Amino acid sequence: MKFDRPETTNPIDNLTVVGRPTRRIDGELKTTGRANYAYEHWDLGFDVAYGYPVAAGIAKGRILSIDSESARQAPGVLAVVTTLDVGEHEKGDHNTATLFGGDVVQHYHQAIALVVAETFEQARAAASLIDVSYEREEGSFDLAEAIKTAEKPSEDEKSDTAFGDFDDAYARASVTLDADYSTPDQSHAAMEPHASMAVWDGDELKIWTSSQMIDWWRTDLATFLGMDKDKIRLMSPFIGGGFGGKLFLRADAVLAALGAKAARCAVKVSLPRPLIMNNTTHRPATIQRIRIGADTDGKIEAIAHQSWSGNLPEGSLETAVNQTRLLYAGENRMTAMRLASLDLPEGNAMRAPGEAPGLMALEIAMDEMAEKLGIDPIDFRVINDTQVDPENPDRPFSKRDLIGCLRLGAERFGWSDRGQPGARRDGNWLVGTGVAAAYRDNLLVDSGARVRLESDGRITVETDMTDIGTGSYTIIAQTAAEMMGVTVEDVDVRLGDSSFPVSAGSGGQFGANCSTAGVYAACVELREAVIQKLGLNAQDVRFEGGQVRSGNHAIPLSDAAGPDGLVGEDTIEWGDLSKTHQQSTFGAHFVEVGVDVVTGECRIRRMLAVCAAGRILNPITARSQVIGAMTMGIGAALSEELFVDTKKGFFVNHDLAGYEVPVHADIPSQEVIFLDETDPMSSPMKAKGVGELGLCGVSAAIANAIYNATGARVRDYPVTLDKLIGHLPADF
Repeated sequence: MKFDRPETTNPIDNLTVVGRPTRRIDGELKTTGRANYAYEHWDLGFDVAYGYPVAAGIAKGRILSIDSESARQAPGVLAVVTTLDVGEHEKGDHNTATLFGGDVVQHYHQAIALVVAETFEQARAAASLIDVSYEREEGSFDLAEAIKTAEKPSEDEKSDTAFGDFDDAYARASVTLDADYSTPDQSHAAMEPHASMAVWDGDELKIWTSSQMIDWWRTDLATFLGMDKDKIRLMSPFIGGGFGGKLFLRADAVLAALGAKAARCAVKVSLPRPLIMNNTTHRPATIQRIRIGADTDGKIEAIAHQSWSGNLPEGSLETAVNQTRLLYAGENRMTAMRLASLDLPEGNAMRAPGEAPGLMALEIAMDEMAEKLGIDPIDFRVINDTQVDPENPDRPFSKRDLIGCLRLGAERFGWSDRGQPGARRDGNWLVGTGVAAAYRDNLLVDSGARVRLESDGRITVETDMTDIGTGSYTIIAQTAAEMMGVTVEDVDVRLGDSSFPVSAGSGGQFGANCSTAGVYAACVELREAVIQKLGLNAQDVRFEGGQVRSGNHAIPLSDAAGPDGLVGEDTIEWGDLSKTHQQSTFGAHFVEVGVDVVTGECRIRRMLAVCAAGRILNPITARSQVIGAMTMGIGAALSEELFVDTKKGFFVNHDLAGYEVPVHADIPSQEVIFLDETDPMSSPMKAKGVGELGLCGVSAAIANAIYNATGARVRDYPVTLDKLIGHLPADF
């Protein structure tokens, strides 16, 4: 199905199932321990061995030799696979770092060997016996130093934009701001580690893994192994968190496949937490400069946003200026991004890549500018709202209600009681309130599905879409139930298997809208098959109550299915609507903080997110996504930072003891409001994503609240107490 014109009325608009608060249909499996994750398949009918990875102890250089003889002779060892034995392999399209093979070390903790043994303990013990000799090379590990030689990426990255004459307009502006901001390297820190289990049957490979994007992984694994992808079946029905860290093929899957072949049995591999921090991907650090010029009425006349980030050679940018190109008006504008070469682990997508770190800077700058102008921060944002793409005024937004989010949030949160910086006290706590706009693009990815009407009238949906804790099972079941006129309980959903039609996958907050649109398309095919088989008039048919109704006739779906059932399969494909109209999601984050007047300790007291993201398919799962993202924003604002050893080139705090993520005790009252809206240009579902919008702007709202509490402006994340303690009031 080609979606190339704004949607009118369709069966989804009945909203008998879609849009209703529906508890996750996979919830019972997960809470009772019956949902098998990648490392947890125990009942497949074959014995399983355990693989333990060996990682490089240098950040850059070459491997001269690997002595694995002692490991091979250790008790229980079945096989040892080394990177020198394997040699160089072709790299998949989605990987920057080499996952395995060859003698070159590109980053610390790069996988260089795998020991397979009968038990996990035997494999781990034997791995410690492997002796590696290196030729170490000097590397670049400090972004602040590396930006001196940072370069503009290739033109196709659209790293720079310019409209009007920024320099002249900025020089003439009545009020100006020129400030630098920084965000640190951050880890996805998902609950489920990167883990895989592989088994070979002749020249065919089965692999259970933790993957957000089934087809991407399958294709790139086939490239690495030099085999036909049709001979690989990759399965990932349940995933314990991804946040972008599992978008791309990782070393655990490669090692499991190689280990299973060498040991001639099924092999499980789970990356230890330190390897997850250093071996997989992370959110790259940024250094950002923002300049804003405005007239005395608060209208932005000039805005510029520059960002520097680092990555391995051939790596990509952290696109921190993306939102600045679209969020606020201003006739004279400039954005630029530069990429420095670093020999740290690969930087890549982490929840809301680009907008999340970009808004951490931009939304502080907007508050700073509002203060210079003497204008309320919300009013300043409203003054500079735009209904068209600022870089292309002929291209309107398909739907944009940022002002509605800000105004409603201000009313519900009690913004008028905010007061001046340092004015509010609650015992030893300084109390402050902050706001930030939320913005995230609505991305569109083709997505396929197969829907079967079974002989008993039940509906089965099959798609390789994944559920990373986002509620995919549930909203897909709701979509099929709405389209076929049945209840959610009458729908069986099967996900995460490469034998099913290729979906959009989970990432970029495109998963929900695109995957349900794919199911919609398949259901349209199935409805047509049912109508044709029953010989009904398509214009008069209604699917409801488990029946097909036409005039005075009501025929059970099971009768239409017959003994062999019926199948509908299709893929949603996208036309040019996203080119003619800018598709984005918007929101406003409000935060109240307390800052201890003696220690500078920061505590979140209240949070509110107001979101405008098209039709909300399931308020329960959507709210869960937003409050989870808000929690992630707390970590980014107050604690999360991968500390770089700039001499040795690795992340020092590579575990969950040193890398501090928020826990239940850190989480206050969280409220989420969804504006009642639909976007007919987004898809047949008239929905958009919301899982990343919930993160965008949160950290800036916290930083702005801390400023309102203390009068201390911190531009370098995370906002830790050492950055505040010297700026607190002395009259406590």
